[in-house]
Amino acid sequence: MSDKPTAIMAEKIKFFIPAAGVLAFGVSLSGCGQHQQKSSGYNIVYIMTDDHTAQMMSCYDSRYIDTPNLDRIAADGVRFTESFVANSLSGPSRACMLTGKHSCANRFFDNTTCVFDSTQQTFPKLLQKAGYQTALVGKWHLESMPAGFDFWEIVPGQGDYYNPDFILQDGTVVRKDGYLTNIITDDAIDWLENGRDGSKPFCLLVHHKAIHRNWLADTSALSLFEDRTFDLPDTFWDDYKGRPAAAAQEMGIDKDMDLVYDLKMDLPGAESRLAGAYRWQLSRMNPEQRRAWDAFYDPVMEDFYRRNLSGKELAEWKFQRYMRDYMKVVKTLDDNVGRLLDYLESEGLLENTLVVYTSDQGFYMGEHGWFDKRFMYEESFRTPLVMRLPDGFGRRGDISEMVQNIDYAPTFLELAGVSVPDDIQGESLVPLLRGEHPDDWRDALYYHFYEYPAEHMVKRHYGIRTERYKLIHFYNDIDHWELYDLQNDPSELDNLYGRPGYEDITEDLKSRMRHLQEQYGDPVRFSPEKDKDPFSETVHQCQ
Repeated sequence: MSDKPTAIMAEKIKFFIPAAGVLAFGVSLSGCGQHQQKSSGYNIVYIMTDDHTAQMMSCYDSRYIDTPNLDRIAADGVRFTESFVANSLSGPSRACMLTGKHSCANRFFDNTTCVFDSTQQTFPKLLQKAGYQTALVGKWHLESMPAGFDFWEIVPGQGDYYNPDFILQDGTVVRKDGYLTNIITDDAIDWLENGRDGSKPFCLLVHHKAIHRNWLADTSALSLFEDRTFDLPDTFWDDYKGRPAAAAQEMGIDKDMDLVYDLKMDLPGAESRLAGAYRWQLSRMNPEQRRAWDAFYDPVMEDFYRRNLSGKELAEWKFQRYMRDYMKVVKTLDDNVGRLLDYLESEGLLENTLVVYTSDQGFYMGEHGWFDKRFMYEESFRTPLVMRLPDGFGRRGDISEMVQNIDYAPTFLELAGVSVPDDIQGESLVPLLRGEHPDDWRDALYYHFYEYPAEHMVKRHYGIRTERYKLIHFYNDIDHWELYDLQNDPSELDNLYGRPGYEDITEDLKSRMRHLQEQYGDPVRFSPEKDKDPFSETVHQCQ
C-alpha cells in the first residue's frame, strides 16, 4: 500500500534524470508552436482532490451529502456534465492534466513503475515564461520533484492525514501538526497572503490528498453522518455476467475492503493484510487526536465484533461504514474550499480569478459492489468539474460538451493569453466558457488504463466513448471486448459485443477508436505488447 511507512528522507528526495531518448523528446517539443508572451492577467486557482466522485457533490447528486462550498463554485460559474479523464488513476491523471497529453505521450502510465519526466513541457512552465507566478501546495504523486513552480511544498507519496510530512523546495522534510486538508488550505492561503508578488498574475495549484483511501476523518467530523443509512446501489450485487474483467478485480466492498485498514475495526488481536499500515497511521496522531479517535471508534468496534456479522449482512455493514467515513472526509474538504473562496473574495481576487475544482478521477460508491476506480465504466471514468469564471465570462449553468482532463492545460494557457503548443492533445475549454458551441467539438473520447498486475488487479484496457456508446478492449492476459448502449443501459450491465445487429456499430466504433489512437500516437494500435513503446514520432509534430 502507498500509505504504509516509506523512506522519505534522502531516498525519497531525488530528482529524476531521464534516459537520453526521453530527454531528447522533451527538448524537441519545447519549441513547438510556443514563444514567450505577455499574459492576460487572469489568475488561476486550480483545486484538485483525490478520488472525489460526482455522486458525492450535491451540485451533481443530491442523494448523499450537501457540499455548499463546492456548489458555490458551480452556482457562480459553470458545471460540466460530461467531464471525463484519460486514465483513471492518480499519478497518470495528474500527468495528463499537467501536460495536456494522454499517457502514451507524457510517458507516465501507472503509479507503480513510472517516474514523471520533469524536463518535459507542462502548463506551469509555460505560464512561468509568460510572467505568471506559479505555486503548488499538497499532493504531487509523480515521484520526481515539481518543476515550473516558483513555490512548492508537497507531501511524500500519498501523504498522511494526521501530522503530515512535507517536502520543501530546499529538499528538507518537515512535519506539520494538524489535519492535512486544513494544513494544505492554510499554506495555500499563506502563499496568497505573504508569498506572492501582487504585481504579477498567479496560478496556484491546491492539491489535496482527500478523499483518498482509507478515509481518515478529522476528529471534528468523526460523529457526523452516523444517523444515516444508505440504500444499496442497484448494482451492488452485480454478478458480472458476460464481463470477465469486471469479475476478476480485487476492489469489492464485500471481499476486498479491509476490516482494519479501511474500516478501522482494530480491536486487540484483529489481523488483516493491511492492519500494520493502519496502526502506523494512528501512531502519527498526537495524544489529543488519539483520544478523540478512540472515544469514537471504541464503541463502534465493540458493537461490530459483538454482532459477529457474516455474508450479506457483513457486506452491507461494510458499505454503510464506508459511506459514512468517505462523507466525513468530504465535509472537511468542502469546509476548506469555502475558506479559500472566502479569502479570495475578501481580498478582491475573485473578480479576476478562474477557480477550478475537480478530482483526478471518479470513484465507486458501492456501484457494482466496488470501491476504488481504474475501470472505464462511468463511475470512475467521469470526474466532477466546476469552474467559477472571472469577470468578462458571462456563461453560467451547465456545459454539456464532452471534455477531458487533457483539456485543462490548453484552457489555462489560452486564458492567460499564451499560445497553445501544437503538441498539446487537449482542446481549450475557453470557447465553451464564452458560451460558444463549436461545430467541430469532439464527439468521442479515448481512454487507456495500464496498471496491471497491481493493487486491485484491474486488467489493462483501452476504449472509446461517444454520446451513446462505449467500446472497451481488455488485453494483456485477456482478450475481451465490451460494448454498451449507454442510453438503454447506463449501468453497463449488458455487454452487447458480438450480438447480432450490432456489427455496424461495433465496426464504426473500432474505426473511430483507431483514428483516435493514431491522433494521440498510442502504439497499442500496433499490438498489445507495444502499449508502452516510445511515443510515435508521427503525431503532433512541429509545423
